[in-house]
Amino acid sequence: MTHEVVNQVPPLAGHDVADDAVLLDGLEREGAGWAEAEVRELGRLAGTARAQEQGRLANEHPPVLRTHDRYGNRIDEVEFHPAWHELMNVAVTHGLHGSAWTDPREGAHVARAAKFYTWRVDAGHGCPISMTYAAVPALRRSPELAARYEPLLAKREYDFGLRAPLTKNALLAGMSMTEKQGGSDVRANTTRAVPQPDGTYRLTGHKWFTSAPMCDVFLTLAQAPDGLTCFLVPRVLPDGALNPLRLMRLKDKLGNRSNASAEVEYENAAAWRVGDEGRGVRTIIEMVNMTRLDCVIGAASGMRHGVTVAAHHTAHRSAFGRYLIDQPLMRNVLADLAVESEAATITMLRLAAATDRSARGDESEAAFRRVALAAGKYWICKRWPAHAAEALECLGGNGYVEESAMPRLFRESPLNSIWEGSGNVAALDLLRAVVKEPQALPAFFAEVELAAGADRRLDAAVRQVKDSLLDLESVEVRARRIAEGLALVLQASLLVRHGHPAVADAFCSARLGGEGGHAYGTLPAGLDFDAIIARATPKIG
Repeated sequence: MTHEVVNQVPPLAGHDVADDAVLLDGLEREGAGWAEAEVRELGRLAGTARAQEQGRLANEHPPVLRTHDRYGNRIDEVEFHPAWHELMNVAVTHGLHGSAWTDPREGAHVARAAKFYTWRVDAGHGCPISMTYAAVPALRRSPELAARYEPLLAKREYDFGLRAPLTKNALLAGMSMTEKQGGSDVRANTTRAVPQPDGTYRLTGHKWFTSAPMCDVFLTLAQAPDGLTCFLVPRVLPDGALNPLRLMRLKDKLGNRSNASAEVEYENAAAWRVGDEGRGVRTIIEMVNMTRLDCVIGAASGMRHGVTVAAHHTAHRSAFGRYLIDQPLMRNVLADLAVESEAATITMLRLAAATDRSARGDESEAAFRRVALAAGKYWICKRWPAHAAEALECLGGNGYVEESAMPRLFRESPLNSIWEGSGNVAALDLLRAVVKEPQALPAFFAEVELAAGADRRLDAAVRQVKDSLLDLESVEVRARRIAEGLALVLQASLLVRHGHPAVADAFCSARLGGEGGHAYGTLPAGLDFDAIIARATPKIG
């Protein structure tokens, strides 16, 4: 050996990922303090070296498509690495999937959001978990189907394998909407649904992007005689035969590589109608909105992971005679990353609380959520890629090496902005809510203005956002600016009311007061960087 290894950072393992003040404070504030023990349990598990290794293995060994068996029989199966199944088992047994829908306790959806946020060892396996969670409210459009399938979608048991759904101990659900000619424009779908004498339908067509094709059932859009309609499509029929959903190929994606995403041919596949014919978009939008919430949670979780790794690295790496974390400019970068992370986390918890309360019949919360979720999905998911890049850069060249896991985080970061409607779709959906649902915008501002008078910068920003909505003539071309403005005032209001004072001050200064630059690490001098960075630095051991 030619030299002694020094000045290398110890592994970030043996810590509680849920030891996150903004998360735990929000859990209590939003009515789910009863779940802290389970969130902490999952946080300690996520912080272990084994869980991190399982996340790496699932990503390093992506799924493999097996269309036929050795005898030439069509099987349409996807093989996953054992690490994938271990991660899925943890997620399901901790209720990250559909369990919140059958939990009668107040804050059940907040608790579930906190756990989904905490279990961040691999993003890919979160896709079927998220879709299973989101399928339940859409399925309730057909009470008979919901009565049969919902208990299995909510059960805390991981039962992998292709068998008739109602013979299994528990189920996972996916969605199959987009087609090659339409993408987000699902009304352009051409998959046909032909009604049968027994009340079922037969579906024929091609689906361009179906994630997690080994789920047990899928909510699928197809053109029925009276228009675009939602259907429940099982992978296996009640008699045990495979439903003819032909997996044509798996997508070779930028990130999210542990998760299989397939092109699927429906060859006269059996399906059961969910909701009325011609009401497919209205039916499946329930599922889409839930997965949009998970896009926000996932982005917030990714930001927290990025700043945690950056803080850990800089606390143990020295350069020019000092630890990086003690150098003024690096402190500015870390504080800025931490501020962005806390703003995202406090917002995702508020959105989860609105989901919980609206599910229990609170119409004002449902109206608030309609605008806040669209704005939050647009803005927080847009902020993540730059955040991931800056966190990676805090590690220097080490961050660009795969072994640091930061490249994997960076590759994941664009997905949540694309999934369930890209930036333009989210911004335009926000405008649709403003125009077509007159109660939504007043409910949103009623929430934001709970902080009225507490910070002059916030008050000025609220006035500016309201003014931007007065002129509707050019509103579509300004949709992104409007979504950004609404998201920022919501984040600022939540931080001013419930966040750490140093974080709220930094956010309002840099994001609303014009005192910060466009890049991270441009917070104005005089802020309490010590307090902000301390909240993002993990405690090992």
